[in-house]
Amino acid sequence: MAEGTGTEGTGAEGTGAEGTGNTVVSVNRVINAPASALFAVVADATRHPEIDGSGQLVKAKDGAPHQLTMGSTFGMSMKMGLPYSMSNTVVEFEQDRRIAWRTVQAGPLGRFLGGRVWRYEFEPVDGGTKVTETWDISRDKQAFLLKHGKIGQSTAAAMSKTLDRLTEITES
Repeated sequence: MAEGTGTEGTGAEGTGAEGTGNTVVSVNRVINAPASALFAVVADATRHPEIDGSGQLVKAKDGAPHQLTMGSTFGMSMKMGLPYSMSNTVVEFEQDRRIAWRTVQAGPLGRFLGGRVWRYEFEPVDGGTKVTETWDISRDKQAFLLKHGKIGQSTAAAMSKTLDRLTEITES
């Protein structure tokens, strides 16, 4: 299995994390599984806590779809110290190739908090599928805060753990 961590915000490839001022962080890995199997896990909102490498996803809210499609909405119970909820809308969708959702704080605070996009891309390659996970805060309402400090590095580390979990689930 080949592994890489890229920093799309800088156009760099290789190991590393986002630098100050960047708004996009990506990690990727070749997983020995077909794109359709990998996509099926990621496109099932109820499985997101199972693959989450950050430890913040608690569970999908009741009614979360098992198969996301363009425009699908789903809620997620979260915990980072204190519990909170996020509301997500699928904004990009190409079966077995790409899926992305925009996430905002659930409820009235969503007008002021959130807007980041989580994206997964699946590219068939020798040895399996190259999976790229991207955290894009370029249109997030808190981008001015999130793009500074070590948030990009910790996000990249959590995304790498997510890809570890996706590998374990689909290669076993």
